[in-house]
Amino acid sequence: MFDIGDKIVYPMHGAGVIVKKEEKDILGIKKEYFIFKMPVGEIKISIPVDKVNDVGIRTVVSTDIVDEVYSILSTKQGEVNANWNQRYKDNLEKLRTGDLYEISSVFKELYILDEEKGLSMAEKKLLTTSKKMLISEISVVKDKSASEIEDKILSLISL
Repeated sequence: MFDIGDKIVYPMHGAGVIVKKEEKDILGIKKEYFIFKMPVGEIKISIPVDKVNDVGIRTVVSTDIVDEVYSILSTKQGEVNANWNQRYKDNLEKLRTGDLYEISSVFKELYILDEEKGLSMAEKKLLTTSKKMLISEISVVKDKSASEIEDKILSLISL
């Protein structure tokens, strides 16, 4: 179970810190909620304590994993599926896993494709989502600002 001060990842939203636990009364039903603050956009999200396991919340990765992700971002791009529709489905599925390796590979692939050819609106949304997820988790792990992490990951990508 999680507690106040824990650094966690909420799949498809990003990483942040549990800042408090509070009881809320919604439609006459009292429930405990974690208040989760994200570094990207300074967003606060309420998560029902009894649903934490159902939504796939996990602790953030270690700094060693972040270093491996930096390595992934700096390596040469491999083959990319030319069928944008199938690529979109594959990338969406990767983001849903919440795995930082998968998120970084989606971000890198879409970032390079956007620079080289441009992306459809659907893929641009995935690019934005993957970027937010990547930056939020790394900034929480490294205790750096979102803008510092964004500069770092963009400097690593080999076009």
